[in-house]
Amino acid sequence: MTRTAPLIDNFGRHVTYVRISVTDRCDFRCVYCMSEDMVFLPKSQILSLEEIETLARNLVACGVTKIRLTGGEPLVRPGVVDLAKKLSALPGLRELCMTTNGSRLQDLAEPLKAAGVDRLNVSLDSLDEGRFHELTRTGRLGKVMAGIEAAQRAGFQHTKLNAVVLRGRNDDEVRPLVDYALAQGLDLSFIEEMPLGVITEHDRASAFFSSDDIRKVIRSRYALESVADDTGGPSRYFQIPGHASRIGFISPHSHNFCGDCNRVRVTTEGRLLLCLGNEHSLDLRTILRNGPSDQVSVDARVQTALHEAMLIKPEKHHFNLNDEPQILRFMSATGG
Repeated sequence: MTRTAPLIDNFGRHVTYVRISVTDRCDFRCVYCMSEDMVFLPKSQILSLEEIETLARNLVACGVTKIRLTGGEPLVRPGVVDLAKKLSALPGLRELCMTTNGSRLQDLAEPLKAAGVDRLNVSLDSLDEGRFHELTRTGRLGKVMAGIEAAQRAGFQHTKLNAVVLRGRNDDEVRPLVDYALAQGLDLSFIEEMPLGVITEHDRASAFFSSDDIRKVIRSRYALESVADDTGGPSRYFQIPGHASRIGFISPHSHNFCGDCNRVRVTTEGRLLLCLGNEHSLDLRTILRNGPSDQVSVDARVQTALHEAMLIKPEKHHFNLNDEPQILRFMSATGG
């Protein structure tokens, strides 16, 4: 496919990174991500794997160089390994990544590596079996740890753990998580909880534990040196002298990272979401399904829509933990 003009928003930011949610379903029910009794979308409302491939092909044609497959839990969707193989072959794509809860990696790490997935992020909020089950409601820590080990054996490099830290719930595990990452040669990002979707399990304002709080805990044992590594995402990275692991911080509240945003998301139902913390979006599913179905016509419609969408990408998000959530969609539908 011929490359077209790059995607540039009204603030001069080039969009080179897209996160695609392949499913809203998940085998966990993490307390900060979804309600315990979730109602998932009917199959007719979610993008087919072929539609996802079409969108990815056109996004890459418009200058996207990095794709992350997310969910929900992407590995619960049948056919996702074959999808990864097709996406990894797209000319111009430099990196194909996946975010997973790790529960199915024990069986799928090697197939994913063979399919061309370059890097994995694994959610891990606790190293204690009981607490892990409490935070995920359904998860089993042993399966996730086995999945991480399988990813290491499969040859994945710079596998990154993602940990959402909640005050009074798992903030005492900051140092153990760092110790584990260093011992295993893994990267680790700490994430401030984002106010997406209405939850009743805990009060987000009371549970907020900032990146500054986390760095203070880490520095009680280790020195942290800032590094200039840029993985194309919102993490700001540090290293501990003598270790290769990178320690990252994603700080949507305490250190807004919108100024150099290079990201958009495609939600499970095909909305091009232009900002995680706003509702500015474009319905790509309708564009895919309405009109002539030959590839030339579909590609032309999609690429026109992608460029037009740049005109409504907002400058920044405005998260406020003390207010009722303005964004009612859950992270599971948005894509992590």
